[in-house]
Amino acid sequence: MKTSAPFPEEFHEATEEEIPIKPLTAEEARRLREQHPPVSPWWVVAGQVVVGLVAALAAWGITGRQNVGWSTGYGALAVAIPAAIFARGLTGRFSSLNAGTAAAGFMVWEMVKIASTIALMAAAPKLVPALSWPAMLVGLVLAMKVYWVALAFKPRSRLAPPKSN
Repeated sequence: MKTSAPFPEEFHEATEEEIPIKPLTAEEARRLREQHPPVSPWWVVAGQVVVGLVAALAAWGITGRQNVGWSTGYGALAVAIPAAIFARGLTGRFSSLNAGTAAAGFMVWEMVKIASTIALMAAAPKLVPALSWPAMLVGLVLAMKVYWVALAFKPRSRLAPPKSN
């Protein structure tokens, strides 16, 4: 028989009546958005294209083989093109109707993004002459890491920090 000690009183579950929820005013919501500006998905897509181009040129320059450069670039495009489709889907009018359509739209467009990435990778041997799979995977991984870079360099607050007295 297993027994456990009861939770201390301060850890009891709060009921809905106990949790104070204060809706934001329009001004408070505006200030909150200004303090925490979102990262545009289009900047992420542009970053993926730039990283893919730089990686492809570097791969071609380092190896001296044109097919390695094309393979690396194609790997980055296999991430950037589906990300552009995803960004277009998320920034469309329909996906911002309400929270439910936004959540459903996010899941649908994420599935479209994954499926199109897989389709582009499957088509690679036919589209890229003398495909180098390792080089393509390097381009793919580098382009995927742009998401983390975008989070690290997200836009800063447009408001001046509060002055302390």
